Amino acid sequence: MKKKPITLKHFFFLPLLALVLLASCREEEQPVVVDDDDPPAVERNPNVAINEWTQDVMDEVYYWLENMRAPTSLTANPRDYFEALLYKPTDRFSAIYENAGALQDGLGGVNQEAGYEFQLYYWNSEERTVAAVVSYIKKGSPAQGKDLKRGDIILGINGTQITDQNYGELIREMRSQHTITYRRRNLETGSIEQMPDIEMEVTRVAENPNFMDTVYTVNDQKIGYVVYHFFAPSPNPTQQGAQPIYDDEMDQIFSRFKSEGISHLIIDFRYNGGGYVSSAVNLASLIGAGVTSSDVFSKTKYNSFIMSFPQFQNVQTNFRNKPENIGSQLSGNRVYILASGNTASASELIINSLRPYMDVVIVGTKTYGKNVGSIVVEDEENEDNNWGLMPTISKSFNSRDESEYGTGFLPDIEINEADEHFRPFGDVNEALLRTAITAITGTSPAGRQQFEKLNRREIANTVEFKVRHGVMIDEYNPIKELK
Repeated sequence: MKKKPITLKHFFFLPLLALVLLASCREEEQPVVVDDDDPPAVERNPNVAINEWTQDVMDEVYYWLENMRAPTSLTANPRDYFEALLYKPTDRFSAIYENAGALQDGLGGVNQEAGYEFQLYYWNSEERTVAAVVSYIKKGSPAQGKDLKRGDIILGINGTQITDQNYGELIREMRSQHTITYRRRNLETGSIEQMPDIEMEVTRVAENPNFMDTVYTVNDQKIGYVVYHFFAPSPNPTQQGAQPIYDDEMDQIFSRFKSEGISHLIIDFRYNGGGYVSSAVNLASLIGAGVTSSDVFSKTKYNSFIMSFPQFQNVQTNFRNKPENIGSQLSGNRVYILASGNTASASELIINSLRPYMDVVIVGTKTYGKNVGSIVVEDEENEDNNWGLMPTISKSFNSRDESEYGTGFLPDIEINEADEHFRPFGDVNEALLRTAITAITGTSPAGRQQFEKLNRREIANTVEFKVRHGVMIDEYNPIKELK
């Protein structure tokens, strides 16, 4: 822009202004402030650095790279920015968490809670009231010390009746100390009793995924049964030097199965939403018939950018040599998997990866359907960025290059646990376990006993709200390899 010439008016004005300022400074005894031409510093929106980091990560590892959406404003909330990039509705799995530490805790089974899970069903569909039926109680949790059992029917939280309109809000209230109003059904008489209200404390609970294990002898046949709720080697799987205590416990379980000479195996994955691939490999290596470290457990494929590097063009994970392996003992080279719509990701990976080596019989309902994997990414260069990313980065195949379970595995023997009143885990008359034992032995452990059939529809369940639900975390991180 062309500058205006200085006119005579300016010469009269400037000395006058200087005299006024000088007089004012002397009067107030203040120094003269010299104004420079630099504009005042503008504070940078902290979301910009976070979103730039998110974009860099996604540009490298996102599995659906070519289908990634256009970003929104760099000043947007990091959650909104991340969600805008995702290839919806195909990508049901990628996630972002405001606290990366809480994300890591959740994947290791560590949460601030009372320690019980439940499923929500209509109690009275006309009045829209809802019952929270207890699925299981966690060992070492506040709930374990209370008179609460699997199958108990919770109808109120903090004095408020649960409905299909308020259950989300009431579940949030359960993150802190709360009171439950519940009833209990007597499995022998069929009567329903009102139980005294329970006040539930909340604390930091480290859930052990190895929920229970036992051996049954039915018709002279020994059956090993193990309930496994998620895949994690330890409560802190990403901590340097952390010992795989949960994997070691599973090794001990199979060592007992082997020494007791079981000839049949039932793995209960009904509430197992996934977790770490390393623990999936460990468990599959205990089950697979004749597998060794020379046999392929799974193959992994990434996006076009990562696959352009030679070291990522043939990534495969092999089984491990495990002295506790019982595959050769299993009759018919067969394993039974108890499954539901909550059986996801790493659980499905095991089903798919074992199929080339043995007969996998699924008992229950259709599984969740997730054949893609994720990694956990934290910003190691920006200490002010506490967000954690869990982007989908890969697709898994078995040794036969099969990966056709994106919509879930259909059961070989269909039975829904919701169709009957819940019985304790390990009760041979519990719906899924009874069905598997009947398939193995040809005889129902219940004999001619009949079970009441229920017509109830699940609305939601607390397991599906867990960080670990629907995840398959691969400790092999391509980002670090590319640096």
